[in-house]
Amino acid sequence: NFIKKQKTMGAYKYLNILNRKKQSDVARYLKRIRTWEYRQCGKIERVPRPLRVDRARRLGYKAKRGICVFRVRMRRGLKMRQVHKGIVHGKPANQGNKLSFGRNLRVMAEGKVGRRAPNLRCLNSYWVSQDSRFKWFEVIMVDPWCDTIKGSPHYNWICSNDHKHRECRGITSAGRKSRGLRNKGRGAMKLRGSYKASWKRRTLKRFARKR
Repeated sequence: NFIKKQKTMGAYKYLNILNRKKQSDVARYLKRIRTWEYRQCGKIERVPRPLRVDRARRLGYKAKRGICVFRVRMRRGLKMRQVHKGIVHGKPANQGNKLSFGRNLRVMAEGKVGRRAPNLRCLNSYWVSQDSRFKWFEVIMVDPWCDTIKGSPHYNWICSNDHKHRECRGITSAGRKSRGLRNKGRGAMKLRGSYKASWKRRTLKRFARKR
């Protein structure tokens, strides 16, 4: 039965297994070569085709007009406080030499591409590779003014003005995850519509108008 199942596996299934087994010799060798190549490239590069085709297609990619892929390089780790010569002239409590941004690197990678190509809309993104210093993501972008996209029932929803710069407003999949919207029910009661809106709803005092 195992041999029969192996024969019926498609190419995308093999790619999926290879990406899941990151400690295998093949995956480690490919990663070492790719990360060296990526380090020689710029921070944002448009690529002719996605590296992980199986993952990209699950997230909505199709090889058609109006859809393109960008590879983004992100610096790993926490950030230092931006002060002159690294000196904080204040109390030690305010030095904060390592600051977390509050959003994951994939969200920031989408935002970088959105600022580089403001005429495109971000569909989704996924992890590609990483080394000790950088992480690389591929971001799927869609051209909302392309006739092929406008006429496609699978993609024409993104042509609406509601989806302008959706990557900057936490509407993409990575953005919703960083906002905690993957959680539901108990423990997630203060997250919707947003954490600040929930706080305002609970804190604001409303009085009947005196007539």
